[in-house]
Amino acid sequence: MLSNIGVPGLILILILALIIFGPKKLPEIGRAFGQTLREFKKSTRDLTSDVIDEVEEVKKEVKEVKEVTK
Repeated sequence: MLSNIGVPGLILILILALIIFGPKKLPEIGRAFGQTLREFKKSTRDLTSDVIDEVEEVKKEVKEVKEVTK
């Protein structure tokens, strides 16, 4: 989605943000955006690790069942 913006589009967005929010508010908005992105990445990583753990647990159970049925 954002790969089609390009450098001129990015500069235009930054100029509009500077005009709308002003130079004092812009760093606060950037900081809040960074924290939100960090939390999203952490949540995604946690969810992924939970799913991987569950898959590994199911694999162990399947292996145990295969050994018992031999």
